[in-house]
Amino acid sequence: MMKLVIGTRNYSSWSLRPWLAMKQAGLHFEEILIPLRTSATKGEILKYSPSGKVPCLIDGEVVVWDSLAICEYLAEKVSTLLPSERKARALARSIAAEMHAGFPSLREGMPMDVRASKPFAEPTAQVSADIARIVAIWEECRQKYGRKGPFLFGHFTIADAMYAPVVWRFLTYHVELPEASRQWVETMAALPAMQEWRAGALAESD
Repeated sequence: MMKLVIGTRNYSSWSLRPWLAMKQAGLHFEEILIPLRTSATKGEILKYSPSGKVPCLIDGEVVVWDSLAICEYLAEKVSTLLPSERKARALARSIAAEMHAGFPSLREGMPMDVRASKPFAEPTAQVSADIARIVAIWEECRQKYGRKGPFLFGHFTIADAMYAPVVWRFLTYHVELPEASRQWVETMAALPAMQEWRAGALAESD
């Protein structure tokens, strides 16, 4: 059975992504949760991940670290985790990579905190620009593929998984969204797996 090493649910946006992809794909795996921000964190993670960071997937002799690399690996196992049409697949990979590498102001100014409610009265210009770009991505995907289903490309893909932490961020900080983006956020937040993640975050005491 595969093993997925993750960090504290309330804060570990990187861990949520492959965890959600595996849940949505119906893959069975053992979850290894390592509390973050403790003196023992680094050493515990290094037992599994050569990078010393979470998440890390262990599949027999195969070890994959980094959230996007894990999601791509999973898509090789479960083809529905990427769109079947080449143009849509290229877009899904592009926006997943953009989320992975970009939006530093959003990460710093709106860290994931599932348990919190922190209305954001006046984000900085840099945070506002990141929000606007994310919303533009979502609106484009929903306009092009909304007729196929409720997710960014109709059915659930790794693109949805990569933006899942932003769902919690926007809900935590009460970000106002246009209709298509709001519906996607509501769809994502209502997923049983997302509710399971939230329940786990609420149960944490750190």
